[in-house]
Amino acid sequence: MAPRTASEMASDSSATDSLDAATDAVLLASRALVGVAVRSLEPVAITLPQFRALVLLAQHGPQNVGGLAELLAIHPSTATRLCDRLLALGHIERATSRESRREVTVVLSARGRALVRKVTVRRREEIQAVVAALSPARRAELVSGFEAFAAAAGERPDDAWKLGWST
Repeated sequence: MAPRTASEMASDSSATDSLDAATDAVLLASRALVGVAVRSLEPVAITLPQFRALVLLAQHGPQNVGGLAELLAIHPSTATRLCDRLLALGHIERATSRESRREVTVVLSARGRALVRKVTVRRREEIQAVVAALSPARRAELVSGFEAFAAAAGERPDDAWKLGWST
């Protein structure tokens, strides 16, 4: 194998620097977005993990607890406790599976759908206020970058789970 040229080594270094810069920028943006997420949940007395479960149920529909645990990337026993709390709050309902009477599924209740809608609208308003401070050119860059990032992370667009509400 031939020795690497200075140009090849500089290109590798540039790619690493670019990856590090992108990672740092996403970390910084994620701090801002976590702040928005936490503030949007303050008035509704629900935790971020509980809200994430509700959003996943809105996106994916009824799930057995094991399926929800897999979507949340948590242990099934943790998902069971989380579902118990959401059930006690009235945000989900349990139902017997149509395929197997021994299998229980969880589904968003009307109250859970309303909560997802309310928090999403509040979060959208706060994000829109931040985005409004950007120039149109920067907004276009932001849209392109975040769409690519969300796709790489496996997230679905909002319209895949809006449950029929408009903003």
